[in-house]
Order: sequence, then C-alpha cells, then structure tokens
Amino acid sequence: MTKSLFGDLLAGVDVALFERTLERWGEQGQYDQAIEECNELAVALLHFRRGKAVPQQVIDELADVALMVAQLSWMFGPAAVAAAATRKCAKLEALLAAESA
Repeated sequence: MTKSLFGDLLAGVDVALFERTLERWGEQGQYDQAIEECNELAVALLHFRRGKAVPQQVIDELADVALMVAQLSWMFGPAAVAAAATRKCAKLEALLAAESA
C-alpha cells in the first residue's frame, strides 16, 4: 500500500497560511524563501554527513523545505505538480529496472 508522504507531512497545513504569506511577501519573496530554505537544508546535510549537526537540525530544515514545496505546489497548481511527480516516479522505476537487468 502506498501513502502520500507529502500529504502526511502537511496534513494540518491550511492554505490560508499560503495565501497570507503570498499577500505579505509576494511571489518573488516566496521564490527567494524557497531557494534559501533549500540551501539551508543542503548545508545541514553536509554538516550532518561530517558529524557537525544532529538529526534534529536536518529534520527542522526538511520541515522548512516541505512547507515551501507545499506553498510552491499550491502556487503552480497541485494537479500539475502531482502529474509531474507521477512522471518522475515512473522514470525512477524504469531506471531501477534497467540497472537491475
């Protein structure tokens, strides 16, 4: 049985939160924030890999990125993002099958 990890992570998030952030900081501000959060996650992962960060630091950055991904998905259209994710999963399945053959 497959579960929607994305849905599980953000089940309690109200879209009104996304609307308010977009009204306050605008689209460009949200794009910039997403870039910043992704970079902070990258740094946290590098530090974790070198033993300079604890798992909670990575988890906190993952949560920030998850929120930004949810907001960007809402901004660009959840159906379009879901369709792209389905295509990407199929591509990954094909790659795994080809490598195991």
